[in-house]
Amino acid sequence: MTSLFDEPGDDGPTAVDPGAPLAVRMRPRSLGEVVGQQHLLGDRAPLRRLVESDEPMSLVLYGPPGTGKTTLAHVISLATKRQFVQLSALDAGVKEVRAVIQSARRELTYAGRRTVLFIDEVHRFSKTQQDSLLSAVEDRIVSLIAATTENPFFSVVSPLLSRSLVLALQPLTDDDVRSVLHRALASERGLGGTLTLSAEAEDHLVRVAGGDARKALTALESGAGAAQAAGAPEIDLATLETAVAQAAVRYDRQGDMHYDIASALIKSIRGSDVDAALHYLARMVTAGEDPRFIARRLVISASEDIGMADPTALLTAVAAADAVAFIGMPEGHFPLAQAVVHLATAPKSNAVTTAIGDSMADVRAGLGGPVPPGLRDAHYAGAKKLGHGKTYVYPHAHPDGVVPQQYPPDALVGKDYYRPTARGAEGPIAARLGRLREIVRRQLRERSR
Repeated sequence: MTSLFDEPGDDGPTAVDPGAPLAVRMRPRSLGEVVGQQHLLGDRAPLRRLVESDEPMSLVLYGPPGTGKTTLAHVISLATKRQFVQLSALDAGVKEVRAVIQSARRELTYAGRRTVLFIDEVHRFSKTQQDSLLSAVEDRIVSLIAATTENPFFSVVSPLLSRSLVLALQPLTDDDVRSVLHRALASERGLGGTLTLSAEAEDHLVRVAGGDARKALTALESGAGAAQAAGAPEIDLATLETAVAQAAVRYDRQGDMHYDIASALIKSIRGSDVDAALHYLARMVTAGEDPRFIARRLVISASEDIGMADPTALLTAVAAADAVAFIGMPEGHFPLAQAVVHLATAPKSNAVTTAIGDSMADVRAGLGGPVPPGLRDAHYAGAKKLGHGKTYVYPHAHPDGVVPQQYPPDALVGKDYYRPTARGAEGPIAARLGRLREIVRRQLRERSR
């Protein structure tokens, strides 16, 4: 038996169909071949201890696509020589689960061989379907390995979680993805050293992968096919772009380009060029920019550049941020695009931005002073003796809901911070604001005469 921690050669015990996809051919056969996830696979890490002990166990593997959930399930099965059965929650139901459990029970009874039941996307199982697994897991008829991209504490029933060890997988780092690519280029199970990969093409593959090894290998396979068809010894950037139909994006998430593209997105929205704004959004999304960063910029833009000219812009931007957090990527680019279109086509006003900026500048300059006595808190004992609230006029007691009254400190009486434009919804606000200021400041003007 090949040790789980050996590095098996390409002529190892597990035959792989040479016509299988590259990602399948390069699937690790031992924990020693698994790239990344060292928090689970280190010398004293929980998964390695469990596999070394070869005890019956049930796991819930939680993490993004392409981080090795299926790979770990296969490796555990190979290492322990157990029967391996795979189901997908997309097309399996209670009937299929019960059939696997019956087969596992027979295998254990007559051959003394345990079964590893791997269920992909277990979060798609209903509560009833998940409950159908409980007795077999409890009695250790099967060792369940359930994979999910959703938080299992929300998507997996509590009784199943209590019988399983939950292990969180992390996205692969860029260096991890490079290691996967280098191994695939050199390995006889992969491209066998028949092709090289240019540095620019490698960088592009790493960007495209976004921490997903399967995506990286799929793109590499497409590029290799195109290079071989052209008789080229190297997969260069142009060949790779053509093969994967995804142009290389000049975008460094840690460098100047990151800020340049983000700045161009916001300035295009501010300038009401919806097409340019969508272009820059696409560049950010395609390059793997953190969608939360994009969403935060859109929320800021909704207030900074649109404000009260279209108050619903902020609602759309916040909803897009919530949607991205809820559904993740890649589908999260839809609400982001909707928000960009709304913001870019909305009437623009920076009146809110100017108002708070001017107000804060005055505060920093020391323009303030005591709160007028009528506005001070009058609810505590002794406040009335100090005259707090005595002169306050309750606006709701007036038919118009507005009364002449001093609200700012003396030093700021008559100061206009908010100066609305005539654009969009701010036009009616500007007309109403003039009347409000006329009423509120009437008493002050009369006093100054």
